[in-house]
Amino acid sequence: MVPKFRAYIKNTDDLDYNDVPHKGHFVYGNLIKGNPNDDVDAIVGDLIEINDEYVNVEWWCSVEKGSAEQATGLKDANGNMIYENDIIKYFGGNERVKIKTTYGIVFYDSEHGCFNSRIQNEEHNKGGISPLDDLIVGNVHTNPELLEAQYED
Repeated sequence: MVPKFRAYIKNTDDLDYNDVPHKGHFVYGNLIKGNPNDDVDAIVGDLIEINDEYVNVEWWCSVEKGSAEQATGLKDANGNMIYENDIIKYFGGNERVKIKTTYGIVFYDSEHGCFNSRIQNEEHNKGGISPLDDLIVGNVHTNPELLEAQYED
């Protein structure tokens, strides 16, 4: 699998002006990490040409260092690709979890070397990702109210 990345862009005016393809406020493509001392990375389109002197890509968009989110390689019950920082709703992937309104944030779990979800309640810390059962209901950028709503019950 070729890693896929996305980045949330608050102001899409520059994207439209520079013909950078995007879906809403998200740019999808490949990640080029900037130098360690720089504060930017880049999401880029496909490679057009490469030789010993230069690299040419279809398009590029600079993003805040560390803000790119990687695809997990898993799709939810509706067939949508699951990315880091997506909010998923549990429908029985973990029997310890109270199913009613339990949400989780997808993250890379470096302790276990896999993608996981952080359950947003006080009873549990981590859930899993069950592609056949879970649904993406939003993401932390555009739907933070989903995480706040479950504490209001």
